[in-house]
Amino acid sequence: MLVSTAHYPTAHGPKYLQQLCKHFAHKAEVSHTETTGRAVLGEGLAHLDADPTGLTIRVEAPDAKAVIQTRYVIDVHLVNFAFREGFTGLTWTMAAT
Repeated sequence: MLVSTAHYPTAHGPKYLQQLCKHFAHKAEVSHTETTGRAVLGEGLAHLDADPTGLTIRVEAPDAKAVIQTRYVIDVHLVNFAFREGFTGLTWTMAAT
C-alpha cells in the first residue's frame, strides 16, 4: 500500500472539506463530519482532516497509478473550489506502508 499526504494552509479548511465530500458523494462512497472526511475515489481512499491551520489530505492506494489518479481528482476539484485564494495544486509526499 502506498500513502501520499498533503497539507493546504488555509482558514477555509472545513469549508473545502465539506465541498469536496458533498461533490464526491454524487459518484463515490463518502462519509464526513465538519472536520473529517473519507472518500473512495476509484482504487484510492482519501482521508481529509480540517483544522484552524488548513486541510490535510492522506491518500492510500495499492499502486502508484491509483495514488496519482486519486491525487489528481482532489487537486482538480480544489483548484475550482479555492480559486479565490489562487490555489494551483497541492505538494504531495509519498511513502510505502
